[in-house]
Amino acid sequence: MTPEDAVLAAAERALAPDDVVTDRDILQSYRADRSTGTQAGEPFAVAFPRSAEQVSAVLREAHEQRVPVIPRGAGSGLTGGSNAIDGSIVLCLERMRDVVNVDIGNGFVETQPGIFNTELRDHVAGHGLWYAPDPASKDFCSIGGNVNTNAGGLCCVKYGVTRDAVLGLEVVLPDGRITQVGRRTVKGVAGYDLAGLIVGSEGTLGVVTMARLRLRPLPPPPTTVVAVFDTMKAAGAAVQAIMQRTTPSVLEILDRTTMTAVEQWRPSGLPLDAGALLIAQTDLPGEAASADAEVILRACEEEGAVEAYRSEDQEQSEMLMGARRMAIPALEALGDWLLDDIAVPRSRFAEAVAMIEDVSARHDVMIGTFGHAGDGNLHPTIVIPRGDEAAAQRALQAFDDILEVALTLGGTVTGEHGVGLLKRPSLFAELDEAAQDLHFRIKSAVDPRNILNPGKSLPRW
Repeated sequence: MTPEDAVLAAAERALAPDDVVTDRDILQSYRADRSTGTQAGEPFAVAFPRSAEQVSAVLREAHEQRVPVIPRGAGSGLTGGSNAIDGSIVLCLERMRDVVNVDIGNGFVETQPGIFNTELRDHVAGHGLWYAPDPASKDFCSIGGNVNTNAGGLCCVKYGVTRDAVLGLEVVLPDGRITQVGRRTVKGVAGYDLAGLIVGSEGTLGVVTMARLRLRPLPPPPTTVVAVFDTMKAAGAAVQAIMQRTTPSVLEILDRTTMTAVEQWRPSGLPLDAGALLIAQTDLPGEAASADAEVILRACEEEGAVEAYRSEDQEQSEMLMGARRMAIPALEALGDWLLDDIAVPRSRFAEAVAMIEDVSARHDVMIGTFGHAGDGNLHPTIVIPRGDEAAAQRALQAFDDILEVALTLGGTVTGEHGVGLLKRPSLFAELDEAAQDLHFRIKSAVDPRNILNPGKSLPRW
């Protein structure tokens, strides 16, 4: 019996017959995530566990046989972090979708990882509570994937990213052991922060089978401020001015290229003659929201906004936020695409925007820039005419130059999408030698046989 056959047999013993798939046509759907420009290999099977014990059974045999295991959630990732490799088994958690417990008194929810972000938010809203992290892909990304990439979202400027919401995790280690890390209390500093270590580790240290997530009271309906600028540089200056005076619950930016793409894909009434659009929201209660909105309006006007106004219409507010969430599919509809995900210090935001525009002109490529302006996280998206090989080569050079922009300005090559396969080489430039060594030592200690998502995230292994 080959090692692969042994792992397959273990999966078939532990899981229901319909939860282990070897059909080649079905396997193709689980080879790769949504990223472009990343390679994917051929798995020999996909297992769909429904419990931590089933995950444990597969990992225990894979560890024994030294067979690579690729954890996968909804497949909505954008860096190749869940791409299969040849001879691997894909461990897909999409059928682990139960909400285990909503603890109203202590303000947390315990959930399996396969549930979509929006589904969880809707579930806890029924208890009068709110889960804050809200990636633009919230309707089709899973909580497990959010944990593994430390996903952010539109509200993270005020409420933080996924790590800030994680109290504890149930994790299956590479050798099959099941452990609980983190806590149930609001405070706790016993031992190393192992839950924080797992968050953002991209499935290289363990498989998350339950997440205990911090909840908040439902916020009041937001007040929305919209500001139109002639240039992205002016909008960037307004971002800095806003953040020096207040902390909105949302502060998003779209450039002209992105707005045009959205209008072509799904008309939303965006100002196509503008260079940039800022969308801000405040969720303070009562009169405090009006006062906060005025602070944002004044900052935009002082930085040269062509138009700035507060939306009193909830339907218009939802339309504007919907337009922001449509940025990626709208740009994707124009051709092949490479999505970047850099973050810079907020004080360097305007510089980053200007440097990205220079990259676009220098390489003669279309770049639609949008993102979470309030925390300096930009998503410059390079659009390539399909079949244009010369443009594809220029796009790759532009992609690398954008990463260099982030590092030059004291930022990071990935703000929330993760490293995966796409940005492994760039991690070398961001981590010094000692930090690289720490990464390798941690991986070696937790997964000495390197079976769990090998080749992902770390700059080399």
